[in-house]
Amino acid sequence: MANGEKPAIATYRSRMDKAVAALKDEFGSLRTGRASASLLDQVMVDAYGSTVPLNQVGSVSVPEPRSISVSVWDKGVVVSVEKAIRSAGLGLNPVVEGTNLRIPIPPLTEDRRKDLAKIAGKYAEQQKIAVRNVRRDAMDDIKKAEKDSVITEDEQKKLETEVQKITDEHVARIDEALKTKEQEIMQV
Repeated sequence: MANGEKPAIATYRSRMDKAVAALKDEFGSLRTGRASASLLDQVMVDAYGSTVPLNQVGSVSVPEPRSISVSVWDKGVVVSVEKAIRSAGLGLNPVVEGTNLRIPIPPLTEDRRKDLAKIAGKYAEQQKIAVRNVRRDAMDDIKKAEKDSVITEDEQKKLETEVQKITDEHVARIDEALKTKEQEIMQV
């Protein structure tokens, strides 16, 4: 917000929407017993002298519900891709077939399900903190605008109430997403 400008609520809403979207992306990388291409989104491969995302060295597909297939474009990177998937902490063991890797998705144990639910909770808490940080920024901007006489005290109270309402909405959306993901994880 530039000096002498009214705080724009839409800006803060957009930033909070991004936090919710980021949470859904993080949830996509959590294993739920079903194969999903997004499961490997967080996997980083040591290739060509640097660390790159898996999707930059091969294509990921889901040929059947309980397996993922990775077609590596460069034969020299196959071993690095296999190593990266094994060490990603996802509990996956790829089977190398030439330049393709077949990754069977084993059923989750009860303990692993509980661990994944905890991880999902941590992701949700991080995004709630992000939403609250946006709220703090908004409140600071509103107070500054009132102090600089850009808005009246009544407008300040109205804007603060609106920002709080938007914050509560987004926290509720995060809680709902977490509840859905936990049910998905715990489902046998």
